[in-house]
Amino acid sequence: MVAVEGGAVVLALNSGSSSLKYGLYVVETAPSLLVGGTIETAQDHGDDHARFFDTIEAALREWPTPTVIGHRIVHGGPHRDAHCRIDDAVMADLAAACAFAPLHGPASLALIRAAGARYPGVPQVACFDTAFHAGMPDVASTLPIPRAYRAGGVRRYGFHGLSCESIVRLLGDDMPARLVIAHLGNGASVTAVRDGGSIDTSMGLTPSGGVMMATRTGDIDPGVLLYLLRETGLDGTALATLVDHGSGMAGVSGLSGDMRVLRAATADDSDLAIRMFERSVCKQIAAMIASLGGADMLVLTGGIGENDVATGRAIRAGLAWVPGLDIRIMPSQEDAQIARHAAALG
Repeated sequence: MVAVEGGAVVLALNSGSSSLKYGLYVVETAPSLLVGGTIETAQDHGDDHARFFDTIEAALREWPTPTVIGHRIVHGGPHRDAHCRIDDAVMADLAAACAFAPLHGPASLALIRAAGARYPGVPQVACFDTAFHAGMPDVASTLPIPRAYRAGGVRRYGFHGLSCESIVRLLGDDMPARLVIAHLGNGASVTAVRDGGSIDTSMGLTPSGGVMMATRTGDIDPGVLLYLLRETGLDGTALATLVDHGSGMAGVSGLSGDMRVLRAATADDSDLAIRMFERSVCKQIAAMIASLGGADMLVLTGGIGENDVATGRAIRAGLAWVPGLDIRIMPSQEDAQIARHAAALG
């Protein structure tokens, strides 16, 4: 076993809609990655996370046992907007929050339970994607629905907060007053950041809104859903599947939501799906520029933002009208952020 001197040893677990990333970090003044990897998961992975731990433990066999485990939690619900240690009360709130993020919540709960079974007694920390957006002004956080529903926690939460945190940290002294962050991956969102804090973002109550995504609709006329409910016989469960799993670039192309697959395809519908995604991103960036009253910098991050050159080129062309916009490509470091918070709170 490799020895590590000083610092917390953090197992960071980043559960997304299509993958599970893990990394073992030693955290002293800053996180240092010892070993990590990515496991591709099915859309309905759920309790399969217990099985995935066999793969993780095999990778960690020669490394020190974690002293704390940190989890990316997509949605903490209305009662959890700050990173915290996980106890029974937190677990109860996370279970209730599954109503807001059924694509992510159950998988996260299964992963926390699996981690507790494999590493009994090791503290676990919840790192919320919504935390970065907790201070948004009311004009951004309030949804245009009756007050009675807002009182039950129906509001704009915002997501990809750990990614945004990492970009703000990486920019350091280069942090501009008016920044737009476009996290573009299987899930995609755009956030307006003023002086380091979120003031508006494209995703809303759930991670399904905003930008058109790989398999998610993004923003859509609510009348479309009402029409499908009323005229086609789809029920709530079928609509949820449509919105989260059957739409976006996959739905338009009829082929895939994977940008790499679509770029290699020759069908007209694949090209249309790509162009719609690029236009959707540009429109959401423009909206965030409006919220900021202008923008000094745009950062593209996430799997597509960092790696798909053609998407970056299309976004630059689509925003050529914005004067003086510094456009950068930067790596999202969600896992390192998880390690930082887990070490501080564990």
